[in-house]
Amino acid sequence: MESKDKYELVSELARRRGFFWPALEIYGGVSGFICYGPLGVIMKEKIIKKFRDIFIRPLRALEIDSPVIMPEKVFEASGHLEHFKEPMVECLKCGRKFRADHLLEEAGVLDAEKLGLDEIMAELEARAIRCPECGGEFGKPSYFTTMFSTTIGPYSDAVGYGRPEAAQGIFVEFKRLYEQARKKLPFGVVQIGRALRNEISPRQGPIRLREFTIIDYEFFFDPEDPSCPRLPEVEDEVLRLLPKEVRLKGSEEPVEVTVREALDKGYIMMEWMAYFMALAKRFLEELGVPGDKQRFIEKLEWERAHYSVQGYDQEVWTDRWGWVEVSGHNYRTDYDLGRHMKWSGVDLTAFKEFKEPKKVMELVVKPNVEAIKEDFGEEAPEVLKALSKADKAELARSVEEEGSVKLGSYELSRKHMIISKVERTVKGKHFVPHVIEPSFGLDRLVYITLEYAYTVKDGRVVLRLPRDIAPVQVAVLPLLSRDGLPEKAREVYELLLSEGFDVEYDESGSIGRRYARCDEIGIPIAITVDHRTLEDGTVTLRDRDTWKQVRTPIKELPSLLYAFFKKRLEFDQLGKPL
Repeated sequence: MESKDKYELVSELARRRGFFWPALEIYGGVSGFICYGPLGVIMKEKIIKKFRDIFIRPLRALEIDSPVIMPEKVFEASGHLEHFKEPMVECLKCGRKFRADHLLEEAGVLDAEKLGLDEIMAELEARAIRCPECGGEFGKPSYFTTMFSTTIGPYSDAVGYGRPEAAQGIFVEFKRLYEQARKKLPFGVVQIGRALRNEISPRQGPIRLREFTIIDYEFFFDPEDPSCPRLPEVEDEVLRLLPKEVRLKGSEEPVEVTVREALDKGYIMMEWMAYFMALAKRFLEELGVPGDKQRFIEKLEWERAHYSVQGYDQEVWTDRWGWVEVSGHNYRTDYDLGRHMKWSGVDLTAFKEFKEPKKVMELVVKPNVEAIKEDFGEEAPEVLKALSKADKAELARSVEEEGSVKLGSYELSRKHMIISKVERTVKGKHFVPHVIEPSFGLDRLVYITLEYAYTVKDGRVVLRLPRDIAPVQVAVLPLLSRDGLPEKAREVYELLLSEGFDVEYDESGSIGRRYARCDEIGIPIAITVDHRTLEDGTVTLRDRDTWKQVRTPIKELPSLLYAFFKKRLEFDQLGKPL
């Protein structure tokens, strides 16, 4: 009998114990959607808290919650409508549809993402790749837009899309966020929420979903002052990198360098990007993934998102799929703010004050209203409006060099405007901030945490979740369901509950079976109330990972457990060993 891999084991445990399971099961399920159960919801929230403690609190970053559905023009401006599409093939026999580049990658085709439709078809035929479901042949590939579309309100022309990332909600709200940050750079903004991608054929459980939770972090800074003052905190952190220079040579062997070396060697362009990559490594270690099971792989030009000039994916090794991306780190420059400024007509710049005021010659272009009215008559207001929105320098250049300028359907000459240069004293300048973006897939983090926590000890499953990620912190167990032990155990349970601990009470079955259940759902400490408890007010604490036991007075439990879950005490320090 073929043994099950970690993915199957974790998925079975997740379903049985209430972490997550395929959604909509009574209707046959729909691939790409999962439902989080009681334990999964709590664990997910604790991972978010861990993220906030590492990424948000130290930098005093702002957090927002913007709409999931946005008008079409937002995604036209962002470039998603143009670029968010994937190659798809359809089986001519069963009609199932698949993402073509993924089929090629599974067949060993390198750099499948860079192939055009004709090249994809050629590879499918040359390698005789058939439908994974029925073995049928594929038709010609085509592009599929992987964004969910809808209409906003009752009008069919009011097209909207479900956001494929949370970042655009931050960019379109930049004007107010800049005010919230007291107009001081650098500052970060985070959005944690649902995103939607209409994946062609998701077949990897929580690794690839159509509806998922994303953590997008946009860090705004002055491109003329890109230094990171917090770099000394991480500059000695060792990163396992696969920079493009290594990848283009055909190697998959990471180079191990400190953050400082990565910057000095030019592997990472920006200090802030290196800083966040170091935090990302530490974050995953806090979730139980050792450093040697992580790597950062630089995206090649054809792999990068349309907004990125440099991108690294943080990947983690998994039992079934090998290296899986858990976060992306991109230098987005001023792409997004610049595009939204152009499409909305709203100023999304920041202001930088000079150390000393400067005298500058400023180009002034004013409309010659009388000449415009004379030549354009009733259309003069439209001409004046177009003139007010035009780039002044470009107007002057075109008029000086070519004698006229076209603004839409209107052609204006030198007589329609008054061009002059005026000396002004300026205290500063406006500029479009640049952006570094770390972005995490929260559902993947949940799965990865479970996979790395899943262990077997003496034939029993022990889910060794980090103590501050475990959904249930403490279990209170009466040794027997008689002799006043359940009543005393209830007192202990209520005490810990009132102190804010995530605690569970269980008196059903033998104590051994209850210990085994606690281990399987990752409860770090089980507290047993026995006959001695009734005599001296002490209880037994059992460690999930080592199965060691110590004896502790009930009255000391809240302070000791608080210190334990804050990682200020280890288990052996919680009482006297038995």
